Order: sequence, then C-alpha cells, then structure tokens
Amino acid sequence: MGQPALPKRSWPNRIGRFALRWTVFYFGIVLVLWLLERHLVFRPSSAAKAWEPPVDARTKDLEFTSSDGTKIHAWWLPGDEPSAGALLLSCGNGGNLSHRGLLAADLRRTLGVGVLVYDYPGYGKNEGRPTEAGCYAAGDAAYHFLTDTAKIPSNRIILMGESLGGGTAVELATRYDHRALVLLYTFTSLPAAAKFHFRWLPTHTLMSTRFDNISKLPRCPRPVFIVHGTADEVVPFSHGEALYAAANEPKEFVRVEGGNHGMAVCEAMYAPLAKFLEGK
Repeated sequence: MGQPALPKRSWPNRIGRFALRWTVFYFGIVLVLWLLERHLVFRPSSAAKAWEPPVDARTKDLEFTSSDGTKIHAWWLPGDEPSAGALLLSCGNGGNLSHRGLLAADLRRTLGVGVLVYDYPGYGKNEGRPTEAGCYAAGDAAYHFLTDTAKIPSNRIILMGESLGGGTAVELATRYDHRALVLLYTFTSLPAAAKFHFRWLPTHTLMSTRFDNISKLPRCPRPVFIVHGTADEVVPFSHGEALYAAANEPKEFVRVEGGNHGMAVCEAMYAPLAKFLEGK
C-alpha cells in the first residue's frame, strides 16, 4: 500500500505562515537597529586614528570639565579682543574637531570673532561615550569657558551647530543668553531625519536619541540664521525650511542651490551671515 497523501495547505494557511515569517524578520531588524542606535547616530573618530593639525597657527589647545565629570578637549582661536565676541561651534556626528580647522579659520577671518570648537565625549581626545545628554553637557562646559574664562560677554556669543551639532546649539539657545543662533544643514529632529533614510521603521517610537529642534526653536529668543543645500542627501532640504518656519523673527534662510551636506554649503554662507549679524 502507498503512503497516505498529506493534506494540502490552504491558501489562507500559506499566507498566514508567510506573514508570520516576515513579521518575525521585520521585528528582528527593528530590534537590531534599536540595539545599534548609538553606533548609528554617533560616528566618532579618535585622535589616534584621524587627526589633522589646526589651519590657523593661533589655535590653542584647551581642556575643561563638563558637569558629568568628562574631560572635554577643545580648540580656541581667539578674536582680537573679548568685546568682539566669539562663535561656539558644535560639530556634526562624524570625525572630530580637528576636521573643522578650516571652518574655524574661515569663520574667524570672515566674522572677526573668536571661534571655539569642541568635541563630544568619545570623540577626538575625549574619553567616555557619546550620548545626547553628553553632547549637551559638553556644550554647557564650552559656553561657560567663553563667559567665565575668556570673558566673552554672553550677548556677544554666536551659537552655531553643524548638522547633529544643531541639536546642541538649539538646546544652548533655549537656556543661555547669546547673540544669534546659526544652524548648518540641521534636522527638525533626529527621528525625523532617520525616517528619511529608513521609511519603513517606526523611528519616532523607536529612538531614544531625539535632538528635537523643531519643538525647541520657538523658545529661542535671539536672531536665527539657517543655511541648507537643496541637494542634501543626508538631511533633506525640507528640514531646513521647517526649522525656518518655526523660528522667531528676526531670521534668515539661505538656500544653497545644488549644495549637499558639507563644506560647500558653509562657504556659501559666509557673506550672508556677516551681513545678517550687522547690528545684532
């Protein structure tokens, strides 16, 4: 006698098994990305692996301590005098402060102010691990260096944030006096920026690192200057437009046609920024 025939699976059963497998696969990917969030958000380069000399020979090495006890390394390019003011540059998520030497030198030359650029925990020569709170603490320490040690009047400090650094600059602008807030290709929030790259992920629910700039900007009372490239493939141009809409007056938005996520956008902003700051 032959073997009894196995019952054929119905189409509903086949579809159900297929849906179950893909559901398990999807949530598996979500879990992995959730566990890797910090590594995807923060891309530091240590000084041992990637370090460049300062572009301007007047640059000074500094170290100060943040409120969480982390030693923070910084470069200080002094202005002609404290009354001229200073610019506090909060870096993006990649590399380290030495990769902003040209930007710091150009800002010093164009605006005539001192420039302080610092690293987050885990970047460059700093120990520790980068987190959103750690970025804010490092920014606080850098700001207090300018006011307490360099004796820069608080209303002469320009807060500038590059990409992810815009989150720290906006946070500082909600809590400290300053001359103006400058945002370079910054996102509305980190989950929104992540959604642009991972449209199928519930980033707003999943991510603990927020940098929620769009909700904080209405609490920033000083002039706001925003620059964004129309061809930005990292942070969509629409994020810059949304931030501009949320900002208080006086404000200015510089649209860089064909500009991507990098130095070309910075170069396009120097003259408009200098004009915007006149009398402010």
